[in-house]
Amino acid sequence: MRRIETVFLAGPDLWYPEAAELLAHKLAVCEAAGFVGVTGRASELVETEPSEAMAREIYAGILERLRAADAVVVNLTPWRGPGADPGTAFEAGFAAALGKPVFAYLNVATEEEADYRDRIVGLLGAAPDEAGVWRDADGCEVEDFALPETLMLWAEARRFFVIVTPDPMGDVTGLELCLETVRLYSD
Repeated sequence: MRRIETVFLAGPDLWYPEAAELLAHKLAVCEAAGFVGVTGRASELVETEPSEAMAREIYAGILERLRAADAVVVNLTPWRGPGADPGTAFEAGFAAALGKPVFAYLNVATEEEADYRDRIVGLLGAAPDEAGVWRDADGCEVEDFALPETLMLWAEARRFFVIVTPDPMGDVTGLELCLETVRLYSD
């Protein structure tokens, strides 16, 4: 196994209400677990106005921090739809391509939301066709593997935790479980 000291925290948390407080709490959870947490939020940017230049600076900084981290914990809590934040999915894939161990969690408010297909049915609408294949309103096939997220995100995670909580955006139980698993993986 490899020694893990730094853990990159990927997720839509940067966009949540009171993001700074939540990220500070998650970094404290990492420290209490014996890891240095790293987030996608840059401490200072050269660019001061939202622009393409700022976006490219943020992108480069995130990839630099991802490359430097020993492992990645991915918050795949559904965001702005039935699935994970697309930026977070990219970060998970990038980390996997670098050979970094990826651990994931997903927070949902009810057990029914723990299944990816069921979230699509509830949010967008879908039904089985005459052959029993689930299709959305546009007729596109819906992944139906009884998994909490798309198979590519689910399969890459060394461990994937689903947490049913009344506070999907703020609950850190999944992070704590991932860090326990990182510790076991690292030993």
